[in-house]
Amino acid sequence: MARDQDGQRLLGALFRIPFQVLNTRIEEGLTAAGYTELRPAYFEVFRHIRPQGSRSTELAEQAQMTKQSMGYLIDQLETLGYVERLPDPHDRRAKIARLTERGQEVDQTARQIIGQVETEWAQLLGAERMTQLRHMLEALTEALEERSSV
Repeated sequence: MARDQDGQRLLGALFRIPFQVLNTRIEEGLTAAGYTELRPAYFEVFRHIRPQGSRSTELAEQAQMTKQSMGYLIDQLETLGYVERLPDPHDRRAKIARLTERGQEVDQTARQIIGQVETEWAQLLGAERMTQLRHMLEALTEALEERSSV
């Protein structure tokens, strides 16, 4: 585990490790639910896609990946039946990707798994500390979003 000069764990590791545990649990849970063909790379689409659909360029930007890489993930998910491409209602020349009914089922299953993990973490930390963690992360997220929109 990476540590700074004072022996403290680096902030990146403190964010990365819980995130990796969460991703692993989602993958395992989806596999157990019968979604055996889904891989963690596909989660970037599910994580960022809006209910009404999103353009691949928007998804790529949010996931911090190339448009080509995001296009490949969307192609794969479309082939597997989790995503469909439709004309963008605001610009008929463009396409949006939207979750199919099957994709929405995956999204709901993943949310249930996340809820289970949150419950487990609250048991590990205690309810009060878990609430504090959530509030601090929400505050940090809001501050960073405000800063980036200025």
